[in-house]
Amino acid sequence: MSITISDTRDIELEAILDLYSANKWSAADKPNELYKALINSDSLISAWDGNKLVGIGNAISDGYLVVYYPHLLVHPFYQGNGIGKMIVNKMQEKYGNFHMQMLTADGKAIEFYEKVGFSRAGQTSPMWIYKGNEH
Repeated sequence: MSITISDTRDIELEAILDLYSANKWSAADKPNELYKALINSDSLISAWDGNKLVGIGNAISDGYLVVYYPHLLVHPFYQGNGIGKMIVNKMQEKYGNFHMQMLTADGKAIEFYEKVGFSRAGQTSPMWIYKGNEH
């Protein structure tokens, strides 16, 4: 397995939907909105095994102080091989010096994000109005 990390936005919708569906993310139920959201992100990092999309992460930012990481997915078959860490490292190249880097993590993702340097934000509680059902 030879994984390539890319910052290209030239990703076909079908490849994105395959990845999101494999991870059972409800965003796959809104394909056009998902595609537009990813393509219009401040940063979009993808991981490829040949021509197969196996991971993706995006960032929304003001460009100076704050960045939010809404999505980081690795295909279940490829999890545990360092691909998520490679995507996070690529994001850190751009946002590592920002005043605040934020994300919302649950389940197994909490342990992953702690391993790559994130910590719980004091006594804050994540809050949202969420249209999905997988959390």
